[in-house]
Amino acid sequence: MQEALTPDALATLYTGAHTHSHWLEKPVPDTLLVQLYDLVKMGPTSANCSPARFLFVRSAEGKERLKPALSSGNLEKTMQAPVTAIVAWDPAFYEQLPTLFPHADARSWFTSSPALAEETAFRNSSLQAAYLIIACRALGLDTGPMSGFDQQKVNDTFFADSGWKSNLLINIGYGDNSKVHARLPRLDFSVACGLE
Repeated sequence: MQEALTPDALATLYTGAHTHSHWLEKPVPDTLLVQLYDLVKMGPTSANCSPARFLFVRSAEGKERLKPALSSGNLEKTMQAPVTAIVAWDPAFYEQLPTLFPHADARSWFTSSPALAEETAFRNSSLQAAYLIIACRALGLDTGPMSGFDQQKVNDTFFADSGWKSNLLINIGYGDNSKVHARLPRLDFSVACGLE
């Protein structure tokens, strides 16, 4: 049995962490992005399918290509963020299953049902996006996840060759704590949960 995290560790990951919209001018090294992915990939997905694909946009040229797809409310904070992760999913994720899940012919589960493949890819890539946020916090980075963007523009601009489909965007960097909003309320257990 694993030991529970300390209150300080829980604060780093959850209770003390905030979504950031303002960023310090401090770069995120590529080596840290590799370390980040090496944590994210260890999070569980159904049948170890790992459908998420991550494009870390960090160059000025990349940000300019992303700019036309952003909603007005997400424009400034994304241009300022050191890195914007486009969390996408690979519609052909099942091609990797002979390696990722060698215990059974899991590939055939999805080649025979395009609807199941899409549902599985979207659900599990969303799960992997959450792992990305937690891994960022664990490594001392801050995040600002967003869904305000034109998905088709992002797909056309960045994934025309690969066929990947964008899911959400996550700004990554070192947040400016002087500009963090007060924490918004959360639903109580009695409202959001049930016991059976």
